[in-house]
Amino acid sequence: MTNPQNESQALGDLAARQLANATKTNAQLETITPRWLLDLLQWVPVEAGIYRVNRVANPDRVSVHVAQGESDLDGQLPQTYVDYETHPREFTLRPIATTLDIQTRVSDLYSSPHNQVAEQLRLTIETIKEHQESALINNPEYGLLAQAVPEQRVATLTGPPTPDDLDGLITKVWKSPGFFLTHPLGVAAFGREATRRGVPPATVSLFGSQFLTWRGIPIIPSDKVPVEKGKTKFILVRTGVERQGVVGLFQPELEGQSQTPGLAVRFSGIDRAGVASYLVTLYTSLAALTDDALAVLDDVAVDNFHDYS
Repeated sequence: MTNPQNESQALGDLAARQLANATKTNAQLETITPRWLLDLLQWVPVEAGIYRVNRVANPDRVSVHVAQGESDLDGQLPQTYVDYETHPREFTLRPIATTLDIQTRVSDLYSSPHNQVAEQLRLTIETIKEHQESALINNPEYGLLAQAVPEQRVATLTGPPTPDDLDGLITKVWKSPGFFLTHPLGVAAFGREATRRGVPPATVSLFGSQFLTWRGIPIIPSDKVPVEKGKTKFILVRTGVERQGVVGLFQPELEGQSQTPGLAVRFSGIDRAGVASYLVTLYTSLAALTDDALAVLDDVAVDNFHDYS
């Protein structure tokens, strides 16, 4: 039998917890990623939801005749002009939208220390931004992979991503290339291949994180780049309007617009059951101003490993 005199007279942990205040975090969502692609793009406001990319017609055959030297200037000046495409491509902003429903009783009673409406909206917006990054890469209409023309797509030499493969991409986007984009498995695969060849990639600090580089060009990871049957892709991108690169598109001055360009949150009312609804909409698209603004390395094997003696 237990001797009452030997029992502890101190307050136990389980009992003490009943009077203690626990420090509570907000909701942690594992699927949230850094989404560096959204930060690296230049974002252009679009009027009326349409962005027309005007290009020169037959650029390979453009020939501007000019007069040079005093002898040429004595005669008649040459005549010339540069023709434009008569049917330029237009990009239309596409919505990513959802309706958030919150029981008002829940938001009234359980909003301390974290506001339930604000937390629900934060997590919803984060999820929509994840869909946005995926669409900018994979959308069959305007994604990076869809806009890469056949002349700007190359295959790997042997399967794994080697320094020679990335050099080949640079020859396709040699005018001020901005960054490589690939799946994290692609980053690791290139690191293995480069290190095995005695040229381990240098690193650069961006957004407070370290990134591998090749030829001074950062290699940006995104889990939205597809991986199928042990293979992924590398995308090399030039960005900016001035560089005739790739630009992101958004709709400005929306009703209920948040700090995120092109994203609006609108209160949609409360139904008879006391459920409050919020319409969350993000309008987005992406345009490659010229064909040589991006190139894709296809069929990149990410499952090749080496034994080192």
